[in-house]
Amino acid sequence: GGVLTVTNDDADNDSDFFNKVGESFLFEAGKRIVFEARLKVSDATQSDFVVGLQITDTTLLAVSDGVYFQKDDGDALLDFHVTKDSTSTSEAGAGTVVDDTYITVGFAYDGKSEIACFVDGSKTGSLVTTNMPDDEELTIAFGLQNGEAAAKVMTIDYILAAKER
Repeated sequence: GGVLTVTNDDADNDSDFFNKVGESFLFEAGKRIVFEARLKVSDATQSDFVVGLQITDTTLLAVSDGVYFQKDDGDALLDFHVTKDSTSTSEAGAGTVVDDTYITVGFAYDGKSEIACFVDGSKTGSLVTTNMPDDEELTIAFGLQNGEAAAKVMTIDYILAAKER
């Protein structure tokens, strides 16, 4: 039980980004992958956040390879991205984030031709595998960046990632 709470400093664009040590998820044909996370942020509009599978990096908002959800500063819309070699296919507005309210996000790769995204248990879109990062191993990555000079809080209840063997 318990949650992980990440609290930023009160400077504009202050950020805290995290990568699980070790890249252990490779998208490959015939092998399904699922990902799910339950989280909330204190300010849905004046913050950026990201959660998903990415290559290990210190700049998680500038993703070169990954499958992930990202919420940009200045709006409350959650976007879903599939990115390979800095080229993305995206599902804009896959969900809406609300201040200090838990949201469950997830995706499922069918091992064939589709990566479906889910928000609060409902399928909100799907992307083809054209830009699927199949030449890089990925790791669990998440983080928060302030959109103004005020501290922000990200609370993570859980993260699940699994790949078919």
